[in-house]
Amino acid sequence: MPPPNLTRRQGLTALLASLLPATAPQAARARTPLRIGMVGSGHVGGTLGRLWIGAGHQVMFSALDRRDAAERAAGFSSPLAHAGSTQDVVEFGDVVVLAVPYGALPQLGNSIGPLLGSRPVVDATNPYPWRDGKIGRLAQRDGAGLTTQALFPSAAVVRAFNSEDMTTLAAQSGRPPPRMGLPMAGNVTQALYATGWLIHDAGFDPVMAGPLSRANLFQPGGPAFEARMTADELRAVLDVSAGNPVERALAAQFSGGR
Repeated sequence: MPPPNLTRRQGLTALLASLLPATAPQAARARTPLRIGMVGSGHVGGTLGRLWIGAGHQVMFSALDRRDAAERAAGFSSPLAHAGSTQDVVEFGDVVVLAVPYGALPQLGNSIGPLLGSRPVVDATNPYPWRDGKIGRLAQRDGAGLTTQALFPSAAVVRAFNSEDMTTLAAQSGRPPPRMGLPMAGNVTQALYATGWLIHDAGFDPVMAGPLSRANLFQPGGPAFEARMTADELRAVLDVSAGNPVERALAAQFSGGR
């Protein structure tokens, strides 16, 4: 716990500094395209896939019906778009993205959780108790970040891309500065760097909200959900600064270009 004389923001900054190195690991500095395994090929998966394929990343889509994934991939008319089973997606991805209803996560935790190892898992889902039942109520009570991590205990879970409707992301991607900020929260440094790059390459500015315990701030009902703000405005709502190690390292890389 931070000393009581520190403000909330100073305490969070101190916590981040203790958990995260001040410089990016070597793998985070490499600007090679990522292989993204997309669990889901609906509105969320299709929108994010389009943004990342446009940025030069490879994306493999999966769906309950493999034909739906194949149709989604074929719709891009790009050699960067692929389709496969959920297991194929996990084996393919440097990063795996959850783009399904939150209620599907317990089953996915059982089926693909053991296959993930420690790789980054970006959770772009949102819990709604009226739709997702018991797990939705649990995530609303305890926070989706901690709940998802418990379902995928070995993976490096990062909550991101869930704070805005996909229609908003499609419309706001790559707008002239100041770009729209998107929050992310996680506990594992390497996964945060990878997610920060994916936010950047999707056309937005990453904002480090803190560890997974703070991801509830931008899930439904949180003050930063559907905020549609610049990065600076979003930091004010989240009560964080841009001086944390993750954002500093990412900003230095972004300013250097690809």
